[in-house]
Amino acid sequence: MKKIGIISDTHNVLRDEVIEDLKTCDYVIHAGDILKEEIVDTLKKIAPLYIVKGNNDCIDLDEELTFSIENYRFFLIHQKGKKQDVDFYIYGHSHQYACYQEEGVLYLNPGSCGKKRFSLPLTYIILYLYKESYQVEKKIVNN
Repeated sequence: MKKIGIISDTHNVLRDEVIEDLKTCDYVIHAGDILKEEIVDTLKKIAPLYIVKGNNDCIDLDEELTFSIENYRFFLIHQKGKKQDVDFYIYGHSHQYACYQEEGVLYLNPGSCGKKRFSLPLTYIILYLYKESYQVEKKIVNN
């Protein structure tokens, strides 16, 4: 079993509650809008990191990534775009949590666990990967 922390739209804020949860993860995935390189450095110290550039980022990062973990295929982008032939399609940007399946692809948007914006709750995802199944856990940050 692999445990993966999925976050997005942190906008210079890494909350202690989120960091503590990420420390128990085998991997961290960040779907963009990081803002400062220091956030990237902190996440890299926690676990192997997959990260993409968001529309507010000025740091040098890829705009999209395709990678595999435990024989599952992932696509990571900040703003949802064209369809991909993968198992998990991870995106951010909207600050709104989403978890739904289309044509065999699980779409995940962890929401935002950084600065509170709009009236949306602060959320992120813990994804558990098993040999032939997975479990998605929506996490709500206590403000």
